[in-house]
Amino acid sequence: MGAQRGRDLLLKLDAASNGTFVTVAGLRARQVALNATTVDITTSDSAGRWRELLEGAGTRAASLSGSGLFRDAQSDTAVRQLFFDGAIRPWQVIVPDFGTLEGQFQITSLEYAGRHDGEMTFELALSSAGQVSFTAV
Repeated sequence: MGAQRGRDLLLKLDAASNGTFVTVAGLRARQVALNATTVDITTSDSAGRWRELLEGAGTRAASLSGSGLFRDAQSDTAVRQLFFDGAIRPWQVIVPDFGTLEGQFQITSLEYAGRHDGEMTFELALSSAGQVSFTAV
């Protein structure tokens, strides 16, 4: 993946869970983490007493954190309401020239900040609440 414009990284929300994703924010900084737990099946008979893992048996999780600007007041309102409701909704993270992560996420953190001589920004953290898919560009 070569150099890209950071402003092209988008966060999209399907607030009505009807398959229609709307851009709610452009992210200036972000981190996407994909994690997997393991299931240890090591026994006293394991070769050389090396740990053995059960393939495909652990759980997987995805999380996203980022900061940026809301697209408009409706986007800010929708995201804020999802946070206060503790709702789980479909989200997409569009990473230009890389692909799209899509799945059910819950907002686990929402922070607002602003300087007296600048724009209002937000920080957001999402945690997966179901299967997450990746579609390469």
